[in-house]
Amino acid sequence: MMELEPVIGLEVHAQLLTRSKIFCGCSTRFGAPPNSNTCPVCLGLPGALPVLNREAVAMAVKAGLALGCHITRKSIFARKNYFYPDLPKGYQISQYDLPLAKDGKMEILTGRRLKTGQVTEYAKRSFGITRVHLEEDAGKSIHRSGEDTYVDLNRTGVPLIEIVSEPDFRSSQEAYDYLNNLRRTLLYLGICDGNMEEGSLRCDANVSVRPAGSSALGTKTEIKNLNSFRFLQKALEYEIERQGKVLREGGKVEQQTRLWDEESHKTLVMRSKEEAHDYRYFADPDLLPLVISQEWIEELKGEIPELPEKRRQRFVEQFSLAHEEALLLTQTRQFADYFETAVKTAVKTADQPRAIFNWMLGELTRHLKKDNRDITQCPVKPEHLADLICLIDQGGISGKMAKQVFDEMYETGEGPQAIISQEGLQQISDRDELESIVNRVLDSNPQQVEAYRAGKEGLLGFFMGQVMKETRGQANPQMVSQMLQGQLQSRTGKSS
Repeated sequence: MMELEPVIGLEVHAQLLTRSKIFCGCSTRFGAPPNSNTCPVCLGLPGALPVLNREAVAMAVKAGLALGCHITRKSIFARKNYFYPDLPKGYQISQYDLPLAKDGKMEILTGRRLKTGQVTEYAKRSFGITRVHLEEDAGKSIHRSGEDTYVDLNRTGVPLIEIVSEPDFRSSQEAYDYLNNLRRTLLYLGICDGNMEEGSLRCDANVSVRPAGSSALGTKTEIKNLNSFRFLQKALEYEIERQGKVLREGGKVEQQTRLWDEESHKTLVMRSKEEAHDYRYFADPDLLPLVISQEWIEELKGEIPELPEKRRQRFVEQFSLAHEEALLLTQTRQFADYFETAVKTAVKTADQPRAIFNWMLGELTRHLKKDNRDITQCPVKPEHLADLICLIDQGGISGKMAKQVFDEMYETGEGPQAIISQEGLQQISDRDELESIVNRVLDSNPQQVEAYRAGKEGLLGFFMGQVMKETRGQANPQMVSQMLQGQLQSRTGKSS
């Protein structure tokens, strides 16, 4: 059987987080009433004067710099001509021959499943970035089955960057990991909210297959408007398998634009694939070239934070975390900042970073999801979480009590020490007091002691429960466990 390999390239459209559109002052707010965020400029009415949004340019330059691109000091806006009901001018203002940024790369760890089992092996891979260019969004057509089509032009003129990769991906997993890291990068830069459900981040994938070892590219198909990581991966896997089947049966892959259909779990033909000449690109005669000074580029470069992949690597090395753990912590800049603030606050022990990770991905995330909040809306300060973990380590509170205290911290925003004092939740760690309670519990349950002597060692949990009941859960569990085992061994005649 012919061995084939996929060749994949991605085109990602990211909506920039500006308050107004790219060439006019209309709002970019999502969810506004249809056709309410429009004006003569974004509707393309005769005589309307477009004025370029400086903030959108700054964001696009930051994206190019973060992706290792060369910033074009003088780029050109072009008209991309096509005719849809939701494109009022009959063309889209974009960039073609001279984009804002080009020739970049993204280096990341990407995973693959080993054939021997559910083990993931990670390898460092570099993926080329062909170009990053500015453009305006089109409107939205809303199709009602068997009825009319409605047009909402609120999105018309919303500023986008298109990030075009080289065809460097050889699996759906590599494409998934690249898109995930690209989204994290845009979030760290603060230039896109990454919301794929609302269309703030959209992905088109170009896919072909060829005989393994060949350098020639096969006939590609484009899968449009993939709006989730899961859909991207599923659509790529289906399309790779579909094209492979066509070639193995002696057929020829047709160049097409296709859509992913989630109900049938298939890609479906949308139209024959357009080429660049079909759009009849030419320089927009109404817009001057975009000229960017080197001084401004250097200023914007200084505003770029530590990027997520570099931060992930540092977390692995500095805090002894696994790749997957560091990846979870660095999904957003704010989540990673919370972790680092908590770690810096906590009394330094070897286990502190991992304990903070566990609480953040456990109790903290559970509460935030329940209330549909993100980390920026979290009522628990990172310093307070660090204090709580330190109290556990120092024996001032048990792990079970800590969850109760955390619930109060989340509700009130207060620190753990104040809540412990108010609720009387201090852990009992006085040896004499605990020994007295342990002896009293054993003396009160002679039948259970006899059963333990007969070999029912599972009754240790019963005795623990009785001690905790008597102390309202405030006894130090480690000390109680040791004392119970010592007393029970003594009472059964075993050496302690």
